[in-house]
Amino acid sequence: MTLGNKKLGVLLSTAPEDPNLDVAVGLGQAALAAGADLYLYLIDDGVRALDDPRIRALPERGAKLFVCAYGCQKRRIPLEDSEHVTYCGLVVLTDLINATDRFIALN
Repeated sequence: MTLGNKKLGVLLSTAPEDPNLDVAVGLGQAALAAGADLYLYLIDDGVRALDDPRIRALPERGAKLFVCAYGCQKRRIPLEDSEHVTYCGLVVLTDLINATDRFIALN
């Protein structure tokens, strides 16, 4: 099945120890394999998933990775200069929710 021209948004707000990280990675990999555009937004404790190599691999496959800058600041995670990570706020999250065909929040 091809999902070309479809957009999937995934929000991850839980810590990396939570099973939601595995779900987010699995959904992302499946969506990309099916040809969908993937928009992943890390917020709250989900920003700590930036250290996970599976999350880091998704942009290399075409995913767009957005990370809450405030969430990083609160957790003392330095903002890195990266072409694969976009640091932003809730306005971008709202835009993603409105622009995607499906949006899944893993809280």
